[in-house]
Amino acid sequence: MGVTVGPGEVVALLGRNGAGKSTTFKAIAGLLDRREGRVAFAGEDVSRLPTPALVRRGLAYVPEDRRIFADLTVEENLSVGRQPARAGSAAWTPERLFALFPNLAEMRRRRGGAMSGGEQQMLSIARSLMGNPRLVLLDEPSEGLAPKIVEDLALAILELKREGLGILLSEQNLHFARLISDRAVVIDRGHARLSATMAEIADDAEACAAYLAV
Repeated sequence: MGVTVGPGEVVALLGRNGAGKSTTFKAIAGLLDRREGRVAFAGEDVSRLPTPALVRRGLAYVPEDRRIFADLTVEENLSVGRQPARAGSAAWTPERLFALFPNLAEMRRRRGGAMSGGEQQMLSIARSLMGNPRLVLLDEPSEGLAPKIVEDLALAILELKREGLGILLSEQNLHFARLISDRAVVIDRGHARLSATMAEIADDAEACAAYLAV
C-alpha cells in the first residue's frame, strides 16, 4: 500500500508518535542517507535524487520545528525561499502570501525570533510557497498552536487546495485533519496500514484504537 497525492488534494498521514510520519517525510524529501522504497514525482522516479534536485522539481518541505531564520525579518525569510515560477504551479509573491496570511502582513519587518509559534508556522509555510511548489509536505502543522491559529491555518490550507496545490500532511489532530483532508493513510512502524477517506477513518473505532490511540 502506497501514498499518492494529486493536484489540489490534501492527504493526511496519520499515526501515533514514533509511527514513522516524520521519517517518511524526510525520506521523500531526500534528507535521509539511507532510503528504501520508491518515490515518484510527476511521473518521474526521484527515489535517489538529492534534496536540491527535488526542490527544483517543485517539492517543498515544512518541518515540524519550522526552521525559520530567527534573525531575519518576515520579508527577508520569504526572500530566502524565492524560486522562479514553474509550469503547473501557482506563482506566489509576498503580496499574495500576505493576503493568504494577514497576520504576516502586519509584521513584515519583525524578526522571526520575535514571533509566536503560530506566526512562525505561518511564516514557514509562506516561505515554502515562495518556491512555487507543486507538492508541499507539512509535518505536524497544528501542533502546539492556539485554536484560533489552527482555524486560520485550516482556512489557508483550503485556499491552497483551491489553487491546485498538492499537500501531504502529517497530523495527530484528527479534527484538524478532517477539516482539510480528502483522504488519509494510517501508518504504523513505518508501514501504511489503512487508506480511506477521513470520515471513514474517524468513524472506524477499531482502527483508531489500533493505530491512533495514545
